[in-house]
Amino acid sequence: MLGDIASSLNKESLVVSIAAGVTLEQLARALGHDRKIIRAMPNTPSLVNAGMTSVTPNALVSSEDVAEVLTIFRCFGQAEQIAEPMIHPVVGVSGSAPAYVFMFIEAMADAAVLGGMPRAQAYKFAAQAVMGSAKMVLESGEHPGALKDMVCSPGGTTIEAVRVLEEKGFRSAVIEAITQCMEKSEKLSRS
Repeated sequence: MLGDIASSLNKESLVVSIAAGVTLEQLARALGHDRKIIRAMPNTPSLVNAGMTSVTPNALVSSEDVAEVLTIFRCFGQAEQIAEPMIHPVVGVSGSAPAYVFMFIEAMADAAVLGGMPRAQAYKFAAQAVMGSAKMVLESGEHPGALKDMVCSPGGTTIEAVRVLEEKGFRSAVIEAITQCMEKSEKLSRS
């Protein structure tokens, strides 16, 4: 398929690839080493204009082209230029992360349902808590740990929940899951 695309490109054509696991070098081998290529990694929240996209150009792409591609992806949320080795962490912390967040929202809602809340209402409360918390991280400039501490009253309900999450290995599970995701991403890009 890339061979068909290559034959229709000229020297000024800019190729933007969102193919997961396909490196700039692999794209250049298929399209030609004289091609301007950008590797982009959007995530699914782009579907609701709340995505995060990484943009990685090869050496032939001008800063003006990069700026234009960033502008396009910012129509669907946020976008930042990154170096290609950072794509694997991007996959772990952003590309695949919506799945982890959906699991977290579902688990919080399940607990609320266990407490008697109707499921639709539980999803709304859980999703809004996640969205609002994310907004606080992005807009306040505070460290997430400091924001967490602001919610944890001494001897209160929140610190008790945090204690249980720590006891059950919440942070360790998240770190290990994202580490495995990054390793799988690296493996896929080598195949």
